[in-house]
Amino acid sequence: MKLIRFGLPGEEKPGIITDAGMFDASAFGEDFGERFFETDGLSRLSAWWTANSEKSPRVPDGVRLGSPVQRPSKIICIGLNYADHARETNAQIPKEPIVFFKSTSSLVGPNDNLVIPRNSVKTDWEVELAVVIGKKASYVEEKDAMDYIAGYALHNDYSEREFQLERGGQWVKGKSNDTFAPLGPWLATKDEIADVDNLRLWLTVNGKTMQDGNTSNLIFKIPFIVSYLSQFMTLLPGDVISTGTPAGVGLGFNPPVYLKAGDVIELGIDGLGSSRQTAVAWQK
Repeated sequence: MKLIRFGLPGEEKPGIITDAGMFDASAFGEDFGERFFETDGLSRLSAWWTANSEKSPRVPDGVRLGSPVQRPSKIICIGLNYADHARETNAQIPKEPIVFFKSTSSLVGPNDNLVIPRNSVKTDWEVELAVVIGKKASYVEEKDAMDYIAGYALHNDYSEREFQLERGGQWVKGKSNDTFAPLGPWLATKDEIADVDNLRLWLTVNGKTMQDGNTSNLIFKIPFIVSYLSQFMTLLPGDVISTGTPAGVGLGFNPPVYLKAGDVIELGIDGLGSSRQTAVAWQK
């Protein structure tokens, strides 16, 4: 299945997208949040859809899409997880995953505007594969890790590099601004993705290709990441893990290239759709 949430910010409704279009699943009676995932919601939704697909109303064209996951308990990110990206930023290849957080208040829909933060001069892009946790995970063995995954989504891990690297070295400060985590357009369940280790991911700015990579080049693979994180924290259903970005970020150019108001950022991953954000200046 491919799960969507649609509607105005804060008023999103659950839905399902198929080859025939987008459909309203409000009658299912649950949003796609922590409680949904921890109570085997995917199986229950699948059974409901089988029985109700023919009478589910279509979602009108042009309706805003929200994040396909209701606000998770945490957004966990893995830094420098592609060797080419580590090299372009003059960083060493990590021996263990570099872990940081994004504030959940940065979560927005896939096509919402990117708001360049107040006083920002180094807002940057990062196309990433996001993993959504399906059930509570603590001290998980790597061989069992895939059992704890609900599915996957497209994520743009926006970063303000000055805040991240020059304001005390706290990455979370450069990652957590409002609108810095557009997720979606949909959450694809595991069965929708034949080989998660061979997905092309790409990003353009104003039509120019900046990133063009493949998840085959992840340093730390998804089962290892899930297992690793579960040794340090409990992963809750609906939690989002963003797995890193390939080369081509603005920081890696010489001289660096950063976003400005009016820029249009488009990105996508095989099987997970595409998204589009327009950068706008911060206003009171």
